[in-house]
Amino acid sequence: MKEIQLLIDGRWREGRSAERFVRRCPLDGSEATWAAAATAEDAVAAVEAADRAQAAWSGAGPSQRRAVLERAAQGIGTRKNALIEAMMEETGAGRLWSEFNVLQAQVMVREAAAATTRVSGEVIPSDVPGSLAMAVRQPAGVVLGIAPWNAPVILGVRAIAMPLACGNTVVLKGSEICPRVHALIAEAFHEALVEAGMPGAAINYIVHAPAAAGEVVEAMVAHAAVRRVNFTGSTRVGRLIAASCARHLKPVLLELGGKAPLVVLADADLDAAAQAAAFGAYLHSGQICMSTERLIVDASVADEFAARLADRISGLVPRDPRQADSVLGAVVDAETVHRCNRMIDDALAKGAVLVHGGKADSPLMAPVLLDRVTAEMAIYREESFGPVKGIVRVDGPEQAVRCANDTEYGLSSAIFSRDLAAALALARRIDSGICHINGPTVHDEPQMPFGGVKASGFGRFGGTAGIDAFTDLRWITVQTGPRSYPF
Repeated sequence: MKEIQLLIDGRWREGRSAERFVRRCPLDGSEATWAAAATAEDAVAAVEAADRAQAAWSGAGPSQRRAVLERAAQGIGTRKNALIEAMMEETGAGRLWSEFNVLQAQVMVREAAAATTRVSGEVIPSDVPGSLAMAVRQPAGVVLGIAPWNAPVILGVRAIAMPLACGNTVVLKGSEICPRVHALIAEAFHEALVEAGMPGAAINYIVHAPAAAGEVVEAMVAHAAVRRVNFTGSTRVGRLIAASCARHLKPVLLELGGKAPLVVLADADLDAAAQAAAFGAYLHSGQICMSTERLIVDASVADEFAARLADRISGLVPRDPRQADSVLGAVVDAETVHRCNRMIDDALAKGAVLVHGGKADSPLMAPVLLDRVTAEMAIYREESFGPVKGIVRVDGPEQAVRCANDTEYGLSSAIFSRDLAAALALARRIDSGICHINGPTVHDEPQMPFGGVKASGFGRFGGTAGIDAFTDLRWITVQTGPRSYPF
């Protein structure tokens, strides 16, 4: 069992109420972490500390910010074992997914470090004689980053690294499901700042008891010093965050739920498609925003595809990651088990065919594959966010595209076909922020513009899109010669 505190104004401390809450391991209910429970007053103190540090941090040169971020990447590496242990204990994640989180997070921080010298502007021709007109990107100010539990190291780092690279200060609101993971990330960035002689309050860390979410988040969003909000999580909570930001006229980036389709056309390489589907659908037990949720397969190859996919996943046996290396760990809670079981019952009652797996009685859920899923079934529309996936049979590319777009979500998607020109044309018609041709729906790189459309959110993380998101674009002119006026 580990105990963590809040990081406010460069100091680790208890919350003002001195209250704590416990996060229990989903595998056996044991106490994984005791965490200080922030109040709204603690949250405001964190924002104000970040605001005081803003001038010094934004005034640092790009090479100084780059050096801090490089140190932070190293700090995440030195905490690799602690982060993996915390992920497994707090969220039940398998070792493979936990290790990948740490490695990918280091890549993301280094990419952000490289971005410090790419925050640029332009000179724009002006019709005013003697006027030098410039578009200049500047730090926005205090950024509130709200990170989820499902990819906690990757998404915790994403909430911090690029905002810092652009010269902003950050308040990270960690998830109450994985407070220790997010505290370790904040610790790595804080240590890097202090070692470089920079203001430690450029990064602050807040976590709260589950019941306090509304008041704590509202207190920070409402604060005048908070100039950007970025949230990754469910569409339900994202709507609440968006409404709060709208009330206070705060720009917000939202990366929300998904129902990612993987389209398998009649001419697809079925081995490649099955391999990508197994990876995209069942990695981390399907608890990834980009997870393949619907397998949309041409009816002419559906039987063969289903057999190949079932063969691929037959060896995926969930295990307690604390006891042995495993590809699949546990799902995050009992509610996920109940939700997935309800989806299986509903689908079978309405005519679906069970190809592999079955209902579970514990968080160690084996992969489930259903065939002949139709629009009347809950699994067709609702995000399972678990290891239960369905095959929808279609007749031809046109029906496949209609099916792919028949959802409120639009984050990731994939198409498998040997005809690349035709696949590219179809990709342009799928309503999603991301589409991979002959690749899995689960694919992210820190330099890419990552984000969705429709109920999957708006705004883009990564690369130059991330720079745009976390800076303000200002128009500045210099009058270099005489100017005439009409009066």
